[in-house]
Amino acid sequence: MKLHAMRKNGSSGYTTFGSMWKRGECGVDAAKDNRFALTGADGTPVPVQSRVTAYWPDGSVKWVAHTADAARLGGSVEITLADAPGVPANQGQCISDDGETIVITSGRSSVTIIRSSGRLFDLFVVDGRTVVTNGVPVLELEDPNAGETEGELTRHTSYTGRVDEIELEETGPLTTVVKYTGTHVASDGTERLPFIIRMTVGYDADRLDFQHTFVYDGDENHDFLKGLGVRFESPMAGKPYNRHVRFEGDHGTIHECLAQLLTWKPVIPSHLYEDQQAGRLIHPSDEAGETIDASGVLNQTANSDSDNEKVETVLKDMPWWDEYHVVQDSPSHFAITKKTADEQVCRITTLHGNRTRGGAAFGSEAGSVMVAVKDFWQKYPTGYTFSGLTGDTATATIWLWSPDAAAMDFRHYAQDGYQWAYYEGYDYKGADPVGIACTNEFSIAAGPTPIPDDGTLLDFSLAVDKPEQYLATPEFYHDMGAFGRWSLPVRDTEMENWLEDQLDRAVAFYKKEIDLRNWYGMFDYGDIMHSYDSARHQWRYDMGGFAWDNAELVPTYWLWYAFLRSGREDIFDIASKLCRHVSEVDVYHLGRYKGLGSRHNVRHWGCACKEARISMAGHHRVYYYLTGDRRFEDLFDELGDVEKTFLEKDPLGDWYDKESMVYPAHARSGPDWSSLCSDWMTQLERTNSPEFLSKIQTGIDDIKAMDLQLNSGVDMEFDPDTCHLRFINNESTGGVHLAICQGAPEVWIEMKDLVDDPDWPKMVADFGRFYFLPHEEVVKESNGALADRAYPFPFFASAIGAYAAEYYGDRTIARKVWKYLIHALMDGAHTGFDTVTLHNVGNQAELEEIPWENPWVKTNFVAQWCLNAIVTLDFIRDDAPKTLAEADELTEGLGSDTQRKS
Repeated sequence: MKLHAMRKNGSSGYTTFGSMWKRGECGVDAAKDNRFALTGADGTPVPVQSRVTAYWPDGSVKWVAHTADAARLGGSVEITLADAPGVPANQGQCISDDGETIVITSGRSSVTIIRSSGRLFDLFVVDGRTVVTNGVPVLELEDPNAGETEGELTRHTSYTGRVDEIELEETGPLTTVVKYTGTHVASDGTERLPFIIRMTVGYDADRLDFQHTFVYDGDENHDFLKGLGVRFESPMAGKPYNRHVRFEGDHGTIHECLAQLLTWKPVIPSHLYEDQQAGRLIHPSDEAGETIDASGVLNQTANSDSDNEKVETVLKDMPWWDEYHVVQDSPSHFAITKKTADEQVCRITTLHGNRTRGGAAFGSEAGSVMVAVKDFWQKYPTGYTFSGLTGDTATATIWLWSPDAAAMDFRHYAQDGYQWAYYEGYDYKGADPVGIACTNEFSIAAGPTPIPDDGTLLDFSLAVDKPEQYLATPEFYHDMGAFGRWSLPVRDTEMENWLEDQLDRAVAFYKKEIDLRNWYGMFDYGDIMHSYDSARHQWRYDMGGFAWDNAELVPTYWLWYAFLRSGREDIFDIASKLCRHVSEVDVYHLGRYKGLGSRHNVRHWGCACKEARISMAGHHRVYYYLTGDRRFEDLFDELGDVEKTFLEKDPLGDWYDKESMVYPAHARSGPDWSSLCSDWMTQLERTNSPEFLSKIQTGIDDIKAMDLQLNSGVDMEFDPDTCHLRFINNESTGGVHLAICQGAPEVWIEMKDLVDDPDWPKMVADFGRFYFLPHEEVVKESNGALADRAYPFPFFASAIGAYAAEYYGDRTIARKVWKYLIHALMDGAHTGFDTVTLHNVGNQAELEEIPWENPWVKTNFVAQWCLNAIVTLDFIRDDAPKTLAEADELTEGLGSDTQRKS
């Protein structure tokens, strides 16, 4: 398998990427023995560490995650099966663990972890130098209602992380992944915000990489998030004028020394200050007129007095800057402040800026330390605190939520739900934040003495923020059938050109909106909004179910398919950020809703509807298999038995009388059962366990036994303990379109390759066929059972209708699919997703909008139209009109309302 670098930005560090194998091509034994060979573009072998991430039903390997040093890979690589492991047995990391102390010896570096210390690490050494010590998670909570009367007293409580369990999750010659689980503990023993933290140690690497996940388990009325991060220490040595800090800014870096040798009286020789500002160690001479620089070169000056004497004199009479703070407190502002070591003094401002990528460093004659946070400004409020810089030991805190910013308030925006006015689901609020999570990534690295230069820090920051990602071509993934059926871009006809233009414009519009609307912040970044208000020229951010999208109508599938067919870096980034957000913030990871997600609302956890479709694994399968991100393994494991949560939160519990039920819960064929299938299918691939195949097959068999199979229902009773489904009637409480607009066709189509049931493909095809049958045919074929059924939003069903057209070779269905899909966006004009430019509205001098006259043109529409177009093209491209004139002719006679079949 050949892969290429996606970013081509020269970033270094270990990177993980996925390879896909045909069924039966790669056996389990080869994978267990790590018999994968990685070669660069010139055929040079590159060490690689591999692990299996998915299996085919016959037990052969489907996906493998490979880890290698990006600095050695170049622009292209190839993975092949070999006769020997990817790294020779005599090379790589060595791990010793006596039950109390873990020592990871990794070429130039070593990490020591003492289990009983409760810390993340106790010692990190590079090239014999102690870089950092005593890494611990830290937390600060703010209670604005600590008094007897609400708002009477604000109390701040500090917590220190306690590591309860340490697992060597992955060990290999190139990288070791250490997984920590624990919680934050206050001095009175109160525990808040459990965490899962992963630390990756790379062979010969001078850095530690962290993935930090926390789960909110506080009281929303009293536990506001004021600060969250990881704190560590680093030795400092030498004179204060040889101690430095450097911070990445909007452009380049900001460099300062803790004792600036630019003095009025006495005047210090200018070359000393110049050397100091250049980041070089300086050594004022003891003899008049002589100084030795860091390289050992003797410099001659004309001074009559000793430079050393002058410097020592001014050091007694100048401020030493002991503490620096950085905070990115909004998507458009960061600040750097500093102070001396005295507690009773103020900070002064070093700099105000717009957006920093977040690279930072401090150092001394003992060496320097670099830190960087991925998505630093996008996931504000982030920051750093470096203190004790003038002493023997500096303390550094990487703030994922900076205490210099306002505290995070987890409460809902109202005490009621607004079901009818604002589509919030139900009249009761249902806005519970307990169980939501957030994951952030950062790195700590050794720097040179005494401070890295501008380029070194920027390169490190880039490597953390934009690590290289290796991918195969879209053609390879398409030919392999990766993630179901989707099309490659083709522009051979006028109609194909028009379709591809719309797909490109849709991505471009949302890409621009993300930045224009500042959809950033720890709990918001990655998500997009649901509905637009053309009168306010603003998204309906304050209107119940129309605000944050929360993966409504699967924009995840749209964007991942858009990426797979193009390989575009910008789409990868948008899709991966959405993936990270949805999987953490929109989903519950503990408590009564564990494994379910919250539907769209003003607050991500605001809607009373808690459903499996928001949490389903299908949103994230592409990202996981391409990157091997281990956090998603936690999430997939949580979803392996998410059906049990249906006992707590029946998706149709407000619609049916419990007393008349036979099974204890309900599941619509879609999106409830289809989402469970996505979860079980993913676990089946990952574990090859028959348990998950049995869950899927049980449901298929039950549906198969119903008179109309998938056309029965959509509502069904469900037994979470056995995964059996029971037919109730042929009603659908929310409309039959809900069965197919939230990922079910994509799940069911991909699932047929993992489930050896000869009837399943036909069952799926028949559902798509019925959607496009004339009403009288529906009544006839169902013996009148579906006489009252409407099939709204036919363009939602384009993908499953196209599947049916291919399955049956039915060109009549194919033409109907194209008729409704094209007309839904074209409607007699060919403007599609074209934008118009408005002036001085929406707080913009120029604002590009898609004309929103059609009330259904919102993110729901865009995501579904684009997704269905991408899939439909792969099934029935040849049946599409060739010209716009042919498209007009095909859609002639359809009214402006194409939300229902004519």
